[in-house]
Amino acid sequence: MAPDSAAAAVVSNELPDFLWDDALIRRYDLSGPRYTSYPTAVEFTPRFGIKDMVKAAGRSRASGGPLSLYTHLPFCAHLCYYCACNKVITKKRDKAMPYVERLLKEAALQAKMFGADRPVRQLHWGGGTPTFLPTDVMRDLMAGYGELFNLQADEDRDYSVEIDPREVDHDTLSTLWDLGFNRISLGVQDVNPEVQKAVNRVQPRDMTEAVLNEARKIGFRSINLDLIYGLPHQTPESFADTLEAVIEMSPDRLSVFSYAHLPDRFYPQTRIQAETLPSAQQKLTILHSTINRLLEAGYEYIGMDHFAKPDDSLSVAQCEGRLHRNFQGYTTHSDCDLVSLGVSAIGQTDDAYFQNHHDLPAWEAAIDAGQLAINRGVALSRDDRIRRWVIGQLICQFRLDRSRFADEWNEDFDRYFADELSRLRPMIKDGLVADEGGVLQVQPAGRLLIRAICQIFDLYRKEGASKRFSRII
Repeated sequence: MAPDSAAAAVVSNELPDFLWDDALIRRYDLSGPRYTSYPTAVEFTPRFGIKDMVKAAGRSRASGGPLSLYTHLPFCAHLCYYCACNKVITKKRDKAMPYVERLLKEAALQAKMFGADRPVRQLHWGGGTPTFLPTDVMRDLMAGYGELFNLQADEDRDYSVEIDPREVDHDTLSTLWDLGFNRISLGVQDVNPEVQKAVNRVQPRDMTEAVLNEARKIGFRSINLDLIYGLPHQTPESFADTLEAVIEMSPDRLSVFSYAHLPDRFYPQTRIQAETLPSAQQKLTILHSTINRLLEAGYEYIGMDHFAKPDDSLSVAQCEGRLHRNFQGYTTHSDCDLVSLGVSAIGQTDDAYFQNHHDLPAWEAAIDAGQLAINRGVALSRDDRIRRWVIGQLICQFRLDRSRFADEWNEDFDRYFADELSRLRPMIKDGLVADEGGVLQVQPAGRLLIRAICQIFDLYRKEGASKRFSRII
């Protein structure tokens, strides 16, 4: 189905519909942050050091509250040509244990700083390929975390792990379940064999389906599948076939990411031939058709590239106005400070962000020296925190309540953001946002362009986004 400015599909979450408008997309589809943080990682600086992180962790410990625990596991047995993640390609599984031993040393340092008694409500293993770890190493890592942190076992916990179905043995899923994980995300990208071969990720549909079915049988909930559009040899027709296959699998959540071809920045992408990529117009057609088809299939459009069934916790959280966004994407745990472990991992408190060394040897050297591996970060001013709150409301709930803003920050919204409201007027005129007096409400045509709307309130992007950011769509 080709994009049509009159096309619309019904979606819930308080808004009556989602609207695709070609003219508005051409006008506003520029570059912009994804706002997994504010300020964004571009504002992180090496001037923010270990002492600054220690102070931030101390303030976090004093405030109490639950924690989210993220672990970056960089190892992959296979190189996917599209991937821009921080990874280590190796077939040597014995590399996993020394890395895990260092993770536990780092965890001991951070548990002491943040407070070992605080409940860990959210836990996530990302990669890389977390299931690269042998099951005995997984057990050692989680057992170590259990000794250092207050891990939870109740139904309200959100313990998730990214899974490559090609790296799943007969006991992988049962081991993860026994270790306390209750959510999984499966990397799929595309089920078309020609596309899979072109990106070096051959993964038959029945392999993915077998892992998904076993996970359901064991008891995992909110199962997510990742797709990527814009890959070599994809066409609107081929991706529509992939989407039908995925809808038949009926995951609880779907992430549908846009591939950004940046071979100058990410060397593995040099193996992808540019002439095999779909055109910009084809990508828009794929996205438009994908959104319409998923809405038709009963999924809610959570925002940007995320979809979920109406009874999924993401949809429920958005409906109740408590959806949150962090470095792992959309989440239901807005009250958790983020403790992050491993190479390149990013942590967060109420008033600071901090990131580990991106280079594996540098991270290893810091941990071996008994030190934190932080190499950059940023301390948030009150203005940063106010703007983060505003951007979070818009990108998660698609609305901003002026009275709630006043209660939260003891400020008058219109006075504080007089300049931003002036710059927002063209978007209001174009129907992306409605100013309903008490509420700024993102309109159906604005949902797809939410990053552009958020950018109005980004003090660091006042002159527009740099080329360091991807296109909004």
